Amino acid sequence: MAHPDVPAEQAYLDRAYERLEAVRADTQAQLLEAFRERGGTFQSYAERDIRVRNSLNRLEKLQLGREALIFGRIDRASPDGPSQDGESFHIGRLAISDAAHEPLVVDWRAPVAEPFYRATGARPMGLRRRRHFLTEGRRVVDLEDELFAPDGAAGAEEVLGLSGPSVLMAALERAHTGRMRDIVATVQAEQDEIIRAPLPGALVVQGGPGTGKTAVALHRAAYLLYTHRFPLEVQGVLVVGPNPTFLRYIDQVLPSLGETGVELSTASGLYKGIRPVASEPVNVSRLKGDPRMARLVRRAVGQRERPLRRAAEIPYGRAVLTLSPESSAEIVRAAKRRSATHNARRRVVENLLWQHLSTQLERRANGAGAPPLPGVTGEASGHGWPATEDDDLPRSPVPGRNAPDVPGPKELGAELRRRPDVAELLDRIWPRLTPEALLHDFFGAKPLLEAAGKGLLSPADLALLYRPRSTAMEDIPWAQADIALLDEANWLLGPLSSGRQSETRAYGHIVVDEVQDLSPMELRMVGRRSLSGSMTLVGDIAQATGNWAPASWEDLMANLPARRGWRLSSLSVSYRAPAEVMDLAADVLAIALPGTAPPEPVRHTGHPPRLVSLASDSGPDDVQAWRALLAGTVREELRAVSAGEGREDGTVGVLVPAGLVADVRTALVGDRIAFGEVGAGALDTPVTLLALQDAKGLEFDSVVVVEPARIVAQPPEGWRALYVALTRCTRRLAIVHREPLPLPFRVEGG
Repeated sequence: MAHPDVPAEQAYLDRAYERLEAVRADTQAQLLEAFRERGGTFQSYAERDIRVRNSLNRLEKLQLGREALIFGRIDRASPDGPSQDGESFHIGRLAISDAAHEPLVVDWRAPVAEPFYRATGARPMGLRRRRHFLTEGRRVVDLEDELFAPDGAAGAEEVLGLSGPSVLMAALERAHTGRMRDIVATVQAEQDEIIRAPLPGALVVQGGPGTGKTAVALHRAAYLLYTHRFPLEVQGVLVVGPNPTFLRYIDQVLPSLGETGVELSTASGLYKGIRPVASEPVNVSRLKGDPRMARLVRRAVGQRERPLRRAAEIPYGRAVLTLSPESSAEIVRAAKRRSATHNARRRVVENLLWQHLSTQLERRANGAGAPPLPGVTGEASGHGWPATEDDDLPRSPVPGRNAPDVPGPKELGAELRRRPDVAELLDRIWPRLTPEALLHDFFGAKPLLEAAGKGLLSPADLALLYRPRSTAMEDIPWAQADIALLDEANWLLGPLSSGRQSETRAYGHIVVDEVQDLSPMELRMVGRRSLSGSMTLVGDIAQATGNWAPASWEDLMANLPARRGWRLSSLSVSYRAPAEVMDLAADVLAIALPGTAPPEPVRHTGHPPRLVSLASDSGPDDVQAWRALLAGTVREELRAVSAGEGREDGTVGVLVPAGLVADVRTALVGDRIAFGEVGAGALDTPVTLLALQDAKGLEFDSVVVVEPARIVAQPPEGWRALYVALTRCTRRLAIVHREPLPLPFRVEGG
């Protein structure tokens, strides 16, 4: 039987929606009015553009899609006594006021809404009642009330500290659609504490499977943008995910919370213009992620900043100017002392050369010998080398000189800069470099590798880094681990032209999901994009499956800048994976990372994991039987999670070791099962085929895990990878195998 207040709350919700439509219509009218404006001053044009941008931004924020505008209500206790009614506030996705500017809906991020998420029986935070709405679109289906005693002596029934358990369970039982939904209506107290944590510094969130750490991180981004609109809206917020499929999975969460300006990227996507195409052995990838590679790349840049080995002659009119090895060495040493990128200091080298050659011309015109380098011996200004801009160079005639017809450094440089022989000379001393050219030359020359790696890497490690040079830059087989090295080089080199801005953008806040899988070099990529060290880093040490699985958060944080320090928060409750699956996953976790406790599940589905194996009369090499068994299992799981006629069907994820993807694809195609996979409609169909590395952070109603023995044998962290695979489901789990299982699974036969 529905709650007796459903009609009243439905009427209130209808009123809020009417006001939302009126606000949307007013905003649309303002936008059209701005578009109609013609003529005027420059200021009026600028003001019109501002109105257009503001109106478009407002309209975007007013789009709720199918999500409910209101999902809760809080009733405060009256100061006149517990029997008296206090203020009431309806909590929703965005703030809506009536025509008299009285609040109809309070934004979930506003301070007044905090008790909706934080209040407990022992700490009611001034609440008398908390009400949760169960809605379908714009219809209120039911209500769930939690009553609080004023002294905290008694309160709402709590299960694992959950608020609104009935509404929470209803949300968790909904079929999945291939896109993550926001959890703003069901955020729990331990999650809200993280969401509303202060902005400064790095917040590390440890959360096991199903604890909602991804959703919490995204809601935190929305909260911070609401609370710190300035400066974050200008500085920007970046969300880094483990793979492109994951980014598609979460791409609607922030827009549903009213935030559309957040940038999403993978770690490798932070470096623009290069797409990894090559695969390489695990030991090579691991080496390239080693933090020592930062020093190696710096040395590689330093190798290209070098004096001449023999004197160079530069014809100029009837004179022949010279640059000795000693003079070039002084120029290089002076340029290296400057605190700028490599390419920016090329201008320093040029200016020093022009000044040296101009002084040489002047001295020869006066019958003197070749000059010492000005600024080194103290003969010139005594203030060291000139600045990097041409305007800082003296023009002819130079005060104190006796040959006013001799060109000054600026005029001489303008003439010599266009000569190919001089450009070649400068490139020998201090070439302008792209990251791609630098690393291509470096990895393709054993002498360069050996010289830079001396005392840093072993000969065996240096041999792993060597690869033959490609005939063209576009043919270079870049691997995934190369991207962080290119980014490191880009940071040191800077843009080729002084007129270009650096492509390394920094952000006011950065969110990183599955951070435990990033190598030290990838962490450096992320860290250099943080303006102030403000970051939210979420992950699970037990689910670390990358080449650099950290033993602790301290190990990971050693590779990130901690300008304002860092703090650790934990999520302890699993809302996704049911208890039947977590029992099995706990056995795997005990092997993968002994001594680690899994999160506590809140749900039981009554469906224990199924073990599906070849029949006894089929041998392990019977490929056709194995394919038929696999396809049949997928079909069975898809039928089981179907939500029924007129409702969304559920989703099935087929998770396999990378080496078996082709075989499983053949099995599904042969049985005419429609499915999506990476690069071909992943998450857009009820069945999704994914290699394990592409399944991080995703969830499905049912998961079919293929060949656990292959997963366990997969380097570098096979047991942790199996733990990840088992915990991607919300309702059902099936394990298909023909090879012996790696441990005695406690599952029922199927």
